[in-house]
Amino acid sequence: MSQIDELAERVERLLVRYEELQRTNALLEQQLAGMTAERDSLRSRLSAARARIDALLERLPETISAPDGGQKDAG
Repeated sequence: MSQIDELAERVERLLVRYEELQRTNALLEQQLAGMTAERDSLRSRLSAARARIDALLERLPETISAPDGGQKDAG
């Protein structure tokens, strides 16, 4: 096999590999976009949950009495 034929074969293999990598990259970009959207959604839900918890905490009285009148047992 001549050097030109060998070179042509290597170039063909490289082109096939390049096309495979392009397809893989496109799939990874799709997965990344999906994960990014999911992350953003989870962050939004977390923020909303924090806001609800903060609102509930504000509604709690400043001090909560213990059932025994707030005094601890001296032991």
